[in-house]
Amino acid sequence: MININCDLGEGLNNEHIIMPLIKSSNIACGGHAGDINSMEKCVKLSIINNVEIGAHPSYPDKENFGRIHLDIPALALKESILNQIESLISICKNHNTDLNHIKAHGALYNEMIKDSELSSIYLDIIDIYKDKYYLYIPYKSEIEKIAIDRGFKIKYEAFGDRNYNDDLTLVSRKEKEALINIPEKVIKHISEIYYNNCVVSVNGNKNHIKADTYCIHSDTENVENILNSIEEHFRNEKK
Repeated sequence: MININCDLGEGLNNEHIIMPLIKSSNIACGGHAGDINSMEKCVKLSIINNVEIGAHPSYPDKENFGRIHLDIPALALKESILNQIESLISICKNHNTDLNHIKAHGALYNEMIKDSELSSIYLDIIDIYKDKYYLYIPYKSEIEKIAIDRGFKIKYEAFGDRNYNDDLTLVSRKEKEALINIPEKVIKHISEIYYNNCVVSVNGNKNHIKADTYCIHSDTENVENILNSIEEHFRNEKK
């Protein structure tokens, strides 16, 4: 089945609804959201539902939910990112499991699409994990180039509930066209990527893209209906 991932542990308390409908979880680990209790809850639900566990580190900025640039020294960023990831790894070990992947959150993720210097700093930080865990990263990005060159294990991620610009960046959440929350439109959006390796941009142009996993955000309006519709659609497609 298609690999759908979801960012969880972000304070919405809908994990019990979402977990049975996805393949991979990206668990907030204290940077933009989350604490020990929410991580514990998400790890347990991931195990119960046979969902791959991923760390979802971010700029340490709960006030802005990690969605704006944070001017932070590289050493402070390193300390925060490692603390976030290690906190989740520790909980996983307590439940005899481990991470499958790491996916950066929000502004940190989006900035590394174009910023090679930030990408290099981030990959330096998580280099100790490169032989153990996959990185979820966007296709045709600066972090992709550097990660491949350094020998990281990668999986390409595309967004099922977000519109794209022609340069494969996401349409800003400040724009009205940023989100896709109608199930039929999400399925059409994902299907174009899944079957044809193309994404239709907000301008109506088709652009080449690769994806191994597809993100649906837990705070997207109508998320339960979207996930149920995706599961039903691709299950029927396999028959």
